Amino acid sequence: MLLSTATNDFLEHLQVEKNRSPRTIVAYRFYLERFAQWLKKDIEVGDITAEQIRKYRVYLYTYLDGYNEPLTLKTQTYYVIGLRSLFRYIVKRGIPCLSPDQIELPKLEPRELSYLTPEELENILQQPDTSTMTGLRDRAIIELLFSTGLRVSELASLDKRMLNTNTGEMRVVGKGRKERIVFISERAKEWLDKYFSRRVDENDAAFVGYRGKGVGDDPSPKVQLQASRLTPRSVDRIIQKHSGAAGIVKNITPHSLRHSFATDLLLNGADIRSVQTLLGHASITTTQIYTHITNQQLHEVHERFHGKKLEEIEHKNTPE
Repeated sequence: MLLSTATNDFLEHLQVEKNRSPRTIVAYRFYLERFAQWLKKDIEVGDITAEQIRKYRVYLYTYLDGYNEPLTLKTQTYYVIGLRSLFRYIVKRGIPCLSPDQIELPKLEPRELSYLTPEELENILQQPDTSTMTGLRDRAIIELLFSTGLRVSELASLDKRMLNTNTGEMRVVGKGRKERIVFISERAKEWLDKYFSRRVDENDAAFVGYRGKGVGDDPSPKVQLQASRLTPRSVDRIIQKHSGAAGIVKNITPHSLRHSFATDLLLNGADIRSVQTLLGHASITTTQIYTHITNQQLHEVHERFHGKKLEEIEHKNTPE
């Protein structure tokens, strides 16, 4: 089977049998076409060798983009994951080829999780001017992100009908089009109700932005009627704006609020399987990235409180 044929079959498999999103299909196509361009010819998949894969990884490592910048190690890993996934599919089809286990992934540095302390979070929440329409929207967004642990793409794709502030439950379609239920806190429900009650537009989107003359922080009803759905990038800018206003130096993104959500649950006694479900992680391994933070916190608690009585007794019994 030619590489081009295998690639097309694999992408159809992702779309039809795996129900992957159009965005995922586009990404895999891009990664696999880069490999095909590097080969410079369409060859049989059985003729692709481990040495060729090694040289391709060297090419990715030395590649410079249009801005003369190298690919990050994370981006290089995406390209190699695309290849390994393709070869796994080919093996399942019973077609002789290189074993996907021979395609090693670049070794990434451990992820540094950016999360907020309760004081930092509260400080950010106080920044939006909730007397204005955009300030009210921003407060509702921040409250909802921390309350639910949503990914920014999930929040941007929400429709108003999906947010039931009466029951406090919400259905979310996450990665791989997998559905899960998340729960909205009382405080988040309160701010969502305030925000929705001031909306005059008929846009289905849960969160909207405004453009044109007379926008400002409190756009007129006429401007509001032209509202459009916020993009993930717009939500990211909103979080950056308010975290900067709060005087927080570290880089805070919508994903930082997702990390804060998970960390808060674990520190308050939630089991990791429940957190995995709430976050929509396919693998428990992904959720376990948070145990580093919580273990450190528990270590500090242990040092602060454990064995204090014994230390006092020992001190009393120690001769002067």
